[in-house]
Amino acid sequence: MIRMGQGYDVHRLVEGRKLILGGVEIEHSKGLLGHSDADVLTHAICDALLGAAALGDIGKRFPDSDSKYKDISSLVLLSEVGKLLRSMECEINNIDCIIIAEEPKVSPYIHQMRQNLAETLGISIGRVSVKATTEEGLGFTGKKEGIAASAVAVIDE
Repeated sequence: MIRMGQGYDVHRLVEGRKLILGGVEIEHSKGLLGHSDADVLTHAICDALLGAAALGDIGKRFPDSDSKYKDISSLVLLSEVGKLLRSMECEINNIDCIIIAEEPKVSPYIHQMRQNLAETLGISIGRVSVKATTEEGLGFTGKKEGIAASAVAVIDE
């Protein structure tokens, strides 16, 4: 059976944190606030994959109340989601996601993000699409208060 899931995540931009998206550290004056590394892109993908398999969400699997996830790389969480899907004999067909941020410009980093995500999940880079957009100054992302990401994943079970 082919199954689809969607994921969405948002984190506030703050000073004193690294900005990590798709496992790539991006030079910026602010980073994302969160219990883990706050990688909104990877979190949205985790939620999309978990949703496709009807396994809840990232908060259920990796709660922020558990200190073992404090400052953890979100790629580690994604790897765990991939292992869980493989244990259920699910295959990831494709992932399509979008980063919503006024700044910084992330296009120079997209190939590396795709590569990181694909390698972490053990799939070809051709199965991972990453795009980026702004919100033309509107909303919290447009006002540079945070960054959001949305993802859709299709799996075969």
